[in-house]
Amino acid sequence: MSTIKATNIVRHEGHVSRDERESKLKQKAVLLWLTGLPSSGKSTIAYTVEHALAKRGHLAYVLDGDNIRFGLNGNLGFSAEDRTENIRRIGEVGKLFVDGGFLTLASFVSPYSADRDAVRELMGEGDFVEIFIDTPVEICEERDPKGLYKKARTGEISNFSGISDPYEVPEKPEMIIKTADWTAEEAAVLIIEMLEKSGKIQAQQN
Repeated sequence: MSTIKATNIVRHEGHVSRDERESKLKQKAVLLWLTGLPSSGKSTIAYTVEHALAKRGHLAYVLDGDNIRFGLNGNLGFSAEDRTENIRRIGEVGKLFVDGGFLTLASFVSPYSADRDAVRELMGEGDFVEIFIDTPVEICEERDPKGLYKKARTGEISNFSGISDPYEVPEKPEMIIKTADWTAEEAAVLIIEMLEKSGKIQAQQN
């Protein structure tokens, strides 16, 4: 974790509590952390869940790995140090979103267990749910819309998770999604059912 360099700063508390925001939104905020190899289906599933939640009247938002690197993390590359800083920053952003009452979906390769664990430790009890998008590397390569695996195997791209850089599989994720077996829509249903069972959202009445 980074060291705070700023001096003469004071943490300020607002006049609206997280509980009040959640009550108005009729949901319990959470950070759903989707991790998996590149092209495993993380973003597709995250946006499918976001859309389904929005249709039910919930406030949800996706923090997408590629999108974040266009702005907030545009100064970071893919070295181990930069990857760690990338995830550290997103953990802090995710914490703010959860405090705001959002159902937040973070879609990041986040290949290192220590980085994911650091985000978990940052969050409150029950606020972090690790979802492992378990897709074999062979299927990821077949799906790869950007041709990144091919470039990684020919050496055009270095530090590529699963090829020239390690991906550390989560040891005890709260949920495992096997995209070889389920479509994005089916995976979204499973995630929403998990949110219902954990009391983050109310189950729909039949």
